[in-house]
Amino acid sequence: MSEREPNLEVDVEIRDGRTAVLTVGGELDMETADLLRERLAEQFGQGRRRLVLDLSALDFMDSSGLNVLIQAAIRAREAGGDLYLAGPTPAVRRILEITGVTTTLPPYDAVADALAAAGEAR
Repeated sequence: MSEREPNLEVDVEIRDGRTAVLTVGGELDMETADLLRERLAEQFGQGRRRLVLDLSALDFMDSSGLNVLIQAAIRAREAGGDLYLAGPTPAVRRILEITGVTTTLPPYDAVADALAAAGEAR
């Protein structure tokens, strides 16, 4: 079995003291899920409770990635915030839909839409 280089990038943009946008690109799977989990934990640790995940550059996501999203949403909501999904690619949107995740984490078409929703939740 050959080892491959983990293919996930997570860029963080701080919007204000309670809000951050995390741009997630590449493949979110069993090998890379911990990286996103760590980046989300850093934001929670800094008091940010409204987190927007820009999924427009995410090519693939498996159940490990779904688990990270669900756990982050639970943590954010318990702290009085929320997790917002923005711009999922068709492949990722399909996974969100067939697993029913969209019923509790509805995806927004763009980051601006997700930020608007996050702003309304103040």
